[in-house]
Amino acid sequence: MALKCGIVGLPNVGKSTLFNCLSNARAQAANFPFCTIEPNIGMITVPDHRLAALVEIDKPKSVVPATMEIVDIAGLVKGASKGEGLGNKFLANIRETDAIIHVLRCFDDDNVTHVDGSVNPVRDKGIIDTELQIKDLETVEARIGKVEKQAQSGGDKTAKRLLEILLQYKEVLLQGRNAREVELDNKDDVKLAKELFLLTDKPVLYVCNVDEKSAQTGNNYVKQIEEAIAAEQAELLIVAAKTEAEIAELEEFEERQMFLEELGLKESGVARLIKASYALLNLQTYFTTGADESRAWTFVKGTKAPQAAGIIHTDFEKGFIRAEVIKYNDYITLRSEVAVKEAGKLSVEGKEYIVQDGDILHFRFNV
Repeated sequence: MALKCGIVGLPNVGKSTLFNCLSNARAQAANFPFCTIEPNIGMITVPDHRLAALVEIDKPKSVVPATMEIVDIAGLVKGASKGEGLGNKFLANIRETDAIIHVLRCFDDDNVTHVDGSVNPVRDKGIIDTELQIKDLETVEARIGKVEKQAQSGGDKTAKRLLEILLQYKEVLLQGRNAREVELDNKDDVKLAKELFLLTDKPVLYVCNVDEKSAQTGNNYVKQIEEAIAAEQAELLIVAAKTEAEIAELEEFEERQMFLEELGLKESGVARLIKASYALLNLQTYFTTGADESRAWTFVKGTKAPQAAGIIHTDFEKGFIRAEVIKYNDYITLRSEVAVKEAGKLSVEGKEYIVQDGDILHFRFNV
């Protein structure tokens, strides 16, 4: 499964610069609004040292890392919910994503204009939140109008429950809060809610775009955002997009690492952003490896073995017999499947086995 994240924000906050770092694509990063008219799409590989270690041992003919799709969406402005600027296009594009990477400008630079004339990331965040909430409220109210009659007829239990959920969303949205703040514990309720495709129900990662000197510790703008999102179910990441772009231009890995060390960073903001996006959606990785191919497979935390097998091919799930499981550390230590078996470290698991992050799996099936 490929994760699809949408990069959003006001014009000129660094969205396209960050996108370029992530995908090595060259979205136009000009100093004026709406320079990204159509959503730029980049398919990027997920950095994972574990896959590299497996490749070193098995020396396979092919290597397939996990991937993530990044969509750089046109800058949103106040009034987007009513079609202002490129609002309708923005809202249609963001609806198709799994998660939102919300870029906020947290740096001063007189050479980079701000659509509202001054740097204020809390205000900027509020503008986008409001526009998305207005659109969600329209969606919810329209759906209430359709479901209400079904629910009142008395026979449709699903319609009744959906109406209750919709009314919860309406109450929260009218308060200027995001749909993700509504807590749904029941799996059936969660499924019903997902079918509404609400924009503010998507997981969000706030990226504070800072200047180079603030790359490690942040600044006052970042502190303001931390306070603003304290009550939200959201994550925050500090990235110096302009500096990241300069690092991405370096050809040698060693040069890039030296640059990062000078900034006091262990890894690039790009790598941290990808990992944070995975964590945001509760995603993990298992591996298949051998002489032909070493490959990373993405799954949702808590997935059982048959469903994990189905990620490779539906036949694997339908005819699932068992999963042969090797723990990553054991494989790295013993350096071959044969050695792992001889050491008694290979386990055979059935349909109830919950796949763990880093598992090396071989599925047995019959169709």
